[in-house]
Amino acid sequence: MFVQTEITPNPNSLKFLPGKKVSKIGIIEITKNDETNNELVKNILSINGVEGILLANDFISVNKLEKISWDEIKHIVISFINDFYSNGKEFVLDTKQSEVKVDLPEIEKNIIKILDEKIRPAVSKDGGDIKFQSFKDGVVKVQLRGSCSGCPSSTLTLKQGVQNLLKHYIKEVKEVEAI
Repeated sequence: MFVQTEITPNPNSLKFLPGKKVSKIGIIEITKNDETNNELVKNILSINGVEGILLANDFISVNKLEKISWDEIKHIVISFINDFYSNGKEFVLDTKQSEVKVDLPEIEKNIIKILDEKIRPAVSKDGGDIKFQSFKDGVVKVQLRGSCSGCPSSTLTLKQGVQNLLKHYIKEVKEVEAI
């Protein structure tokens, strides 16, 4: 198995592409070992300097501390990924914790739809994710995850990309903020 890597706009995040399905349940971010029982995720999070992991359909985005070099940990991450899949596993995540479903107002449903259809695919290409948090008084609050979390260009993307797009489609949106 050959695990490819791709750089992201965030120098402290690297995208790992195993060439296999990673998540069957959507995009999940995990930052603490006690948030999961998954062997691969626990192993990667145990690497000195790793701050978090974002698992998507076909990639794993790993965030590290700035003081740690990719040369120190990249080969370890690749080794863990290779070991995981060579043991016959087909994907990393296949079951989701039950979520409480809430009936959202129509405007919030529209915001989520635009985020999911127009913004998330572009953000995902860079190893990140964007998640809707709230809408109040014209302000949309989102959570940037994976490579987008702490990325130097995330503010520009948020204001010139996400905010402009949401304002274009939904007149009630005045501003977008990351939490």
